[in-house]
Amino acid sequence: MPEKLFYDHPYDQSFSAKVIAADENGIRLDRTLFYATSGGQPGDTGTLKVANENFKVVTTRKGDGPDDILHVLEDGAPLPAIGAEVSGEINWETRHKYMRMHTSMHLMCSLIEGYATGGQIGAEKSRVDFDVPAGTYDKETLTEQINELIKADYPVISGWISEEELEANPQLIRTMSVKPPSGAGKVRTIRIGTEEKRIDYQPCGGTHVKSTGEIGPIRISKIENKGKQNRRFHIVFDSV
Repeated sequence: MPEKLFYDHPYDQSFSAKVIAADENGIRLDRTLFYATSGGQPGDTGTLKVANENFKVVTTRKGDGPDDILHVLEDGAPLPAIGAEVSGEINWETRHKYMRMHTSMHLMCSLIEGYATGGQIGAEKSRVDFDVPAGTYDKETLTEQINELIKADYPVISGWISEEELEANPQLIRTMSVKPPSGAGKVRTIRIGTEEKRIDYQPCGGTHVKSTGEIGPIRISKIENKGKQNRRFHIVFDSV
């Protein structure tokens, strides 16, 4: 099981590690900052440096087990030796955009009454689907509401609860398509807000910014009907 540095150090951009396995599927390290594709968040890209040789990581994905992280190289790239010391660096500009977008999707959950049925995080635009009737929400109103939450600069805090606590509080789960990882005895959570005013609180294994003000202005660019009860909300960064 690799040490997942992105949980406790989401703002770190570089790290050191050791190669524990390497094959055509990818490189496994004993510790990593690279987030593996899951929960709608794309895997990180970047570089791994062994001695004087750089290896380009084109994506990061999960392997056979829930804690197995594969750093995928370009096709035909040579593989580092098992036990080799590695210096890794993630593509920070893209990762930070994912963090901002992911946090904004949590704010969407606080504004929409209904389960999220799917979503996809992007560096420039994202989408999230909710199980709500047609005509329930207006994109201009939602844009104003979510930007008010962003401007309020609420803290974003990660934590852990036991699997038993989650089972006793099923209302914490806001997604129908992505189930919180289980089997390790604990579940990671994200809380937005203060003790006096909680904005959002739910299980989540992704990366997020430390406060909502860091997201910057965003806009709900479109709301689509994707079924009788399914609405797709498109989110973009607003440069205005």
